[in-house]
Amino acid sequence: MIGNFVYFLARGIMAECARKGEKMERIERERISGQEPVEAGMADGQEPEKTEMAGGQEPESAEMAGGQEPEMAEMAGGQEPESAEMAGGQEMDGQAYDRMRLEIDSLSRNEEFARVVVAVFMSRMNPTLEEIDDVKTAASEAVTNAVIHGYRQKPGIIYIEAEIHGQMFTLTVKDKGVGIGNLKKAMEPMYTSDETGERSGMGFSFMEAFMDHLEVESQLGKGTTVRMKKKIGG
Repeated sequence: MIGNFVYFLARGIMAECARKGEKMERIERERISGQEPVEAGMADGQEPEKTEMAGGQEPESAEMAGGQEPEMAEMAGGQEPESAEMAGGQEMDGQAYDRMRLEIDSLSRNEEFARVVVAVFMSRMNPTLEEIDDVKTAASEAVTNAVIHGYRQKPGIIYIEAEIHGQMFTLTVKDKGVGIGNLKKAMEPMYTSDETGERSGMGFSFMEAFMDHLEVESQLGKGTTVRMKKKIGG
């Protein structure tokens, strides 16, 4: 049984890596064809900088309301999140509107839990399996970045917010860690501040590849906010 589990796990990992590779090749072809990279950068002491990709529109700001219990989801590691709130059944501009907020400890084992919760929440949009996998991958990269780079494996809280507005799904992952000094450099493919050699430096590139819109704000000593959008069913 263990052998079968390892076999299917390996197949799943290989499939996801293949999907990542295909999307990264598409990004590289677009870059070579003449598209300009997005400008980003921040000097010490300046206001948080905003970087927008593949969309150009400012994300709608939203405070997450709650009170209802989240749908049940299996969690890796057996640790309960600090809080999870969901609100449902609302309408805005004649379109379905829903939102969710989750707080988890900055632990690597909570990355899988975050993926599952986000997938369960967006399931009410009737997404395809590919759309679910895209959002789960982006969520995983954002949470892992917060654990490794934001808090540098030290205790902290990661704040995850998700919003549904019609066919648009918005995912925000925020930490209050060390922040990013050079945002432009940090968003370059293959760049990583992880000295262990375990990180590929492709976190932001994967987020951009799997989502329609990526925006990053960061300030030294105050943390980083990653906001992503994806149209579902479009």
